[in-house]
Amino acid sequence: MYQIVLSVHVIAVISWMAGILYLLRLLVYHRIETEKVVKDRFEVMEYRLYRYITNPAMIVALVFGVWMLVLNSFLLSQPWMHIKLTAVVLLIGVTHYAKAMMKKFKRGEMPKTEKYFRILNEIPTLLMIIIVVMVIVRPF
Repeated sequence: MYQIVLSVHVIAVISWMAGILYLLRLLVYHRIETEKVVKDRFEVMEYRLYRYITNPAMIVALVFGVWMLVLNSFLLSQPWMHIKLTAVVLLIGVTHYAKAMMKKFKRGEMPKTEKYFRILNEIPTLLMIIIVVMVIVRPF
C-alpha cells in the first residue's frame, strides 16, 4: 500500500512543480506584455493552468504526503523531514502567492516588475532542490 501512495504522491508533486514553474513563467510574460488581447490570453492560460493542473496536483500531493506520514509516522521524528516540510509549506505559499498575482493582473494592476517575477520564478526550483536533497540524501 505504501508504494502505491508514494507513487501517486511523486506523480502529483511532478505535476505540481510543472504547473507552478510554468505559471510563474507565464506571469513574467504577462507582466511585459502590452497588447490587451495577448494579456487576456495570458489570463485564460494562467487560470486554466492553476485551476486544472497546479492546484489539484498540489492538493493530491499534500493528501498523499500526509497519508504516507500516517503510514510511517517515524518519519516525523527525522530532522531532514522537518526541513522538507518547511520547504513544502513555502512552496504552498508560493503557489497561493502566484494565484494572488493572477488576480491582480485580472484587475488590470501591474503588481511588480518583470525582474521581480523572474526572481520569483526561481524560488520553486530552489525549494525543489532542498526537498529532493532532504528526501534522497537525508543529511540530518
